[in-house]
Amino acid sequence: MQYKYLFFPFFFSLLFLAFFLFQSSSTLAQAQKTTPKTTSPIPTTPNALSKVWVADNGDGTYKNPILYADYSDPDVCRVGDDFYMTASSFNCIPGLPILHSRDLVNWSLVAYALDRQPPYDHFAKPQHGNGVWAPSIRYHKGEFYIFYPDPDFGIYRIKAKSATGPWETPVLIKSGKGLIDPCPLWDEDGKAYLVHAFAGSRAGIKSVLVVNKMDVEATKMLDEGVLVFDGHNKHPTLEGPKFYKRNGYYYIMAPAGGVATGWQMILRSKNIYGPYEEKIVLDQGSTSVNGPHQGAWVELTSGESWFFHFQDLEAYGRVVHLQPVKWVNDWPVMGVDKDGDGKGEPVLTYKKPNVGKTYPRITPPDTDEFTTHPLGLQWQWHANPQATWAFPNSSEGYLRLFSYQLPESFKNYWDVPNLVLQKFPAPTFTATTQLTFSPSEKLQGEKVGLMVMGMNYSYLSLSKTDKGIYLSHSTCTQADKGNAEKETSGLLINTKKVWFRVKVAQGAICQFSYSTNGTDFTDIGSAFTAKPGRWIGAKIGFFCTRPTQTNDSGFADVDWFRVEK
Repeated sequence: MQYKYLFFPFFFSLLFLAFFLFQSSSTLAQAQKTTPKTTSPIPTTPNALSKVWVADNGDGTYKNPILYADYSDPDVCRVGDDFYMTASSFNCIPGLPILHSRDLVNWSLVAYALDRQPPYDHFAKPQHGNGVWAPSIRYHKGEFYIFYPDPDFGIYRIKAKSATGPWETPVLIKSGKGLIDPCPLWDEDGKAYLVHAFAGSRAGIKSVLVVNKMDVEATKMLDEGVLVFDGHNKHPTLEGPKFYKRNGYYYIMAPAGGVATGWQMILRSKNIYGPYEEKIVLDQGSTSVNGPHQGAWVELTSGESWFFHFQDLEAYGRVVHLQPVKWVNDWPVMGVDKDGDGKGEPVLTYKKPNVGKTYPRITPPDTDEFTTHPLGLQWQWHANPQATWAFPNSSEGYLRLFSYQLPESFKNYWDVPNLVLQKFPAPTFTATTQLTFSPSEKLQGEKVGLMVMGMNYSYLSLSKTDKGIYLSHSTCTQADKGNAEKETSGLLINTKKVWFRVKVAQGAICQFSYSTNGTDFTDIGSAFTAKPGRWIGAKIGFFCTRPTQTNDSGFADVDWFRVEK
């Protein structure tokens, strides 16, 4: 009997504990549903801080551009306290860069969503200006989604559990020519939609936006779409829409007026199919920031709103700016509204976003000592790469480039796929590299070079001739038109180890020089003004080629590549 009476307090204690645990787990589960967490491990050790451009002023303010590099058509999503950006990559591979930040100002390059671009055979050759156009990135039900257009094939969707991958194989969810700039919206009622624009060069129509119904898994469209806005009257070249919902309004944020000269427009409606009201909320105004538009709106846990957009700077590409946003009568006002008309203009410096903490200054990488494997994330190829083109040797700290046979139809390096290049990182900088050339004893004409690539290009190279190792400087004007390159200077040298340098001055004016001892540099060739590629900025990097087939090619070892003032 005594044991029986002891049992009841023990039983009720267990019952209370079970109830407490159940309530706690229910509360936690609900919190996880409503408050997204950081979902992917992001490196805590940042890249070495750039010596040529840092947007964080270190005093609680920042300067624009926050990324002085060609991250064209940026889109951003927030997941808890983390922010993720992607951008157009066109024919450059790996594609769809993934950048990470915790304060919207300091960004690190952490991954790519595409390691090869489909259709794979098609992109085995350079497809300048084609491939990945303006993408959108969203986080939905525990997964990252990127929607990107290929103007020649259609709209693709790619997804991953973690922003750093692995990313699944792209799925073509709507085929067709000229379908561009897609962005999804999952509504509160569980339905899913996709807005997109049209490229006149392929579709034969432009400056209009269409909303499609989409299945919730984002595997296909469920209808042919509804025309929701026509920009021909006031907003020519309407494109790049981003889809949001706030305070009961559907918002489509879209640029118009052209890449270099346009403005940012907002459409809003209580009905997803319209009619949509329109308002210009950002333009150049009295500033030097031309064509501020096409980007992403994000809202912080502090309640602040911010907008990302690009600015077209020709050879430097489309660089990324960050603007404060205020909501007035359910319209966003971007930048600073000096005259109170509800339309802002860009800021060049501003107080950093209120994210509740101060984070270290971080920049995407530019310098590379080649001490890591795989190849540094700053490097991209001009086409889907082959496994034999390059091998990082992280234990000894160099990048080995094997020579690749030039195409039979070779006219210039515009159509050569094995160019490994990175974006210009700042308005002025100096890039220096040390390399050792080991050509095949059986071949003549193998060549390795340091190149500034665009529709005009220039490079400094070593090549093997019957008289020995030959150092030369060459340029090509209107390479995209098939023009032949011209050698401007050349000399025989008695060493296979050299230092190449290019100094980039304001206006993308490039001067090449070389050294045989790493200390004394000699200018070679005339100053060259870099030009953009097709829809991308100029890029800098390497090539290694040969004129004929062989069973044992030569190679070059790039010991390091350093970017400084």
